[in-house]
Amino acid sequence: MVEALRRGDREAYESLVDELTPTLLRVAQAHVPSRAVAEEVVQDTWVGVINGIDRFEGRSALRTWIFGIMLNIARTRGKREKRTLPMSFFQRRDEEGSGPAVDPDRFHGQAGELHGQWSSPPAAWHEPERKLATDEARRVMLEAIAELTPRQREVIVLRDIQGYSAEEARNALDISETNQRVLLHRARSKVRAALEDKIDKEVLSI
Repeated sequence: MVEALRRGDREAYESLVDELTPTLLRVAQAHVPSRAVAEEVVQDTWVGVINGIDRFEGRSALRTWIFGIMLNIARTRGKREKRTLPMSFFQRRDEEGSGPAVDPDRFHGQAGELHGQWSSPPAAWHEPERKLATDEARRVMLEAIAELTPRQREVIVLRDIQGYSAEEARNALDISETNQRVLLHRARSKVRAALEDKIDKEVLSI
């Protein structure tokens, strides 16, 4: 693929654009205030790929390198956009989310032998693959992902939507193994909570 891009192979370029653009767009939206701006970021990313492919040294996977270009552009653009928006727009959680992954009220308090155990355990989902394939489940999951903090959204999109390995996601986002694991756990917990809370009980067989 790298050699094809360097030769100016249009089909190879278009194939790569088709493969990666949806994910690039999702992750870019974690850093900028609108889809329109995210689309501009992705366009600039592909221009950067064309202009920089001859300098690609192969020390990382090609798509990891491309994500690095996109993240640099998105973060720079996000900071610039932030200076033009009211502060109330940015009154949100810290980037990585400092709160608990699961509501503490779902566990027993410090008193008694059950301290730290579930008081309201997650509901058992029967035939989860079939139930989570419904349009309603997909809508709730995507809405929940959109509400995540930027870092959590980046990790869950790469790992659970695009199927990146832990190593690929770490390299693409330039984060540590521990940080990626924590972010993914928090993101998955919040998405599951949203499914428990919003999807009709009949859908989840609760």
